[in-house]
Amino acid sequence: MASVLGLLEAREADARERVEDLREAAARAAAALEVAEIELDRRVTAREELVEALAVSAATMR
Repeated sequence: MASVLGLLEAREADARERVEDLREAAARAAAALEVAEIELDRRVTAREELVEALAVSAATMR
């Protein structure tokens, strides 16, 4: 029969493994978020520049 201490140690090891898996998943999610934020910033800037260019073009055509 397994000892109570042995059972607790096994549970602790399982918990440590789960924590490590979650840390790795969080790191991957953080990296993906950073890439997505950069892409969003680029798209916002492109839209703003297009709106500005169109406004200037419209103003010069009047």
